Amino acid sequence: MSELSRRSGVAIPTIKYYLREGLLPAGHATASNQADYDADHLRRLRLVRALISFGGLSVTASREVLRAISEPLDLYHTLGVTHYALGAPVADTGASAGTGNPDAPGEDDDCAAEAAALVDRMGWSVGEESPGRAALAAGLRALRRVGADVGTDELLPYAELAAATARVDLDHLAGIEDRIDVAERALVMTVLLEPVLATLRRMAQEHEAALRYPSESQRPPRPPATRAEIDTDTDTDDRGARTGSHRAT
Repeated sequence: MSELSRRSGVAIPTIKYYLREGLLPAGHATASNQADYDADHLRRLRLVRALISFGGLSVTASREVLRAISEPLDLYHTLGVTHYALGAPVADTGASAGTGNPDAPGEDDDCAAEAAALVDRMGWSVGEESPGRAALAAGLRALRRVGADVGTDELLPYAELAAATARVDLDHLAGIEDRIDVAERALVMTVLLEPVLATLRRMAQEHEAALRYPSESQRPPRPPATRAEIDTDTDTDDRGARTGSHRAT
């Protein structure tokens, strides 16, 4: 176990806890109080750590994900299990995805309808129970509460960009047969890559704003003058000086 701890970076007490909770299979017994742990244990331990530490899942939810990916699932269902367990990001408004606005009882239905309309416009195959549907409706509701009435037409270009991003994501999974590897990659793409993508978007916004609305400090420096431009400026200055001297006399 000490070797497993060293290779994984997970403390021995934590490994023992995962063993007790059934998240990690027992090692291969070599004595009454000793066991060996192989590469499969290491991979499983890293996935457990990713689910709990990075994914924020409870032990129970992590156990369900691990149970599901141990079954003979195809890539689609393995991704679905991982995504549904992780849930979807919801705008931080102090309310959960399913919490409505008591002052506007019809708002929930309107936002859910907008979310469904966007899914239909994109032709996406998204389950009715997908956490993304509720999260999208909650995000639209949060936007409305601050006066930003964003609907299907406004979101359509963003959805098209999201579809292009998803194609890149799935390209990275092409050819991976091992379900644990698929689940690990899904966690990386969902939990760790999403903040990176959000950062890239902000950086791109800064760049685009600098191109469209450059301030004086952001204007590109003037290139060095050519020899012809220097001669032209000198001739102009000389003529101006002669004119000034004639007037003075």
